[in-house]
Amino acid sequence: MSHPLEQLVCQATGARVARRGEVLQSLWSGYGEIVRFHLEGAEIDRVILKHVIFPSEVDHPRGWHNDRSHQRKLHSYEVEMAWYGKWAGQCDAACRLPRCYQVQSQDGDHLMVLEDLDAAGFPRRESELGFDQARVCLDWLAHFHARFMGAEPQGLWTQGSYWHLATRPDEWAAIEEPAIRDAAAALDRALEETPFKTLIHGDAKVANFCFSADGRAVAAVDFQYVGGGCGMKDVAYFLGSCLSERKQRQWEAPLLDGYFNTLRDALAQQGKGGQADAVEAGWRELFPVAQADFYRFLVGWMPEHWKIHDYSRQVAMGVVGRYC
Repeated sequence: MSHPLEQLVCQATGARVARRGEVLQSLWSGYGEIVRFHLEGAEIDRVILKHVIFPSEVDHPRGWHNDRSHQRKLHSYEVEMAWYGKWAGQCDAACRLPRCYQVQSQDGDHLMVLEDLDAAGFPRRESELGFDQARVCLDWLAHFHARFMGAEPQGLWTQGSYWHLATRPDEWAAIEEPAIRDAAAALDRALEETPFKTLIHGDAKVANFCFSADGRAVAAVDFQYVGGGCGMKDVAYFLGSCLSERKQRQWEAPLLDGYFNTLRDALAQQGKGGQADAVEAGWRELFPVAQADFYRFLVGWMPEHWKIHDYSRQVAMGVVGRYC
């Protein structure tokens, strides 16, 4: 008798046999694992199973373990199930992501059978990017934001991203600088009041992009925090995740120009080109606000984080001065 997980994978893929392979990743704070399954008798050779288990006790690696954190994480996996079940099929090759074969809740666990992006031609993972690789990821984000411009985030986070203020009161309370703490609500409000909302990935760090062997194409994973919002939250967070302070100072402006050039083209392709001027003007103004908002989260969550440096502080304090 085969294991229930093997049965699920066979059912999802039409395989005759599914054999559990290597564990690719343990999920944050002991919430499960991502496992490769090898297939026989199917059109594909292997798939990925994201198996989410809700533990009775949580060991958060940063110490932020309480019921609020647990409920946020629980909802994030419900959102990811909804994303793959109802939304992901609307993405095309310009904002590539893994094909979903099946999503299912079973005995309290969440199970997602997904395409193996390594086998699909995206085997590379990076930690710090060159200019051209960063442009590839920003092009992905631009197409994603254009595709879902104006969409209502049904079943997803009403406010996308894992650090937004409403879900992080403990981290806000831990901020030591009064100016940052006092400006937090105004920063959040400015981003939320943009008239041009889209769906944002919500966790668009470099680790969640899978590159082709030549680095010229990319696919994205990990949609736990996808939801409504200003696209600048993704862009600001991405640039801070993949560039050193020196590179961010040098490349931020041309990379942002490249993003908006692609966004204009993508909006036109979606029949929304008439919005392009207004979207760019509004979002450019909000880009440093998004940077400051993420800085606000970091200094409360992990003040020693490498993403906190002179440049990120300079940008944040310049913005905060306008909102206090």
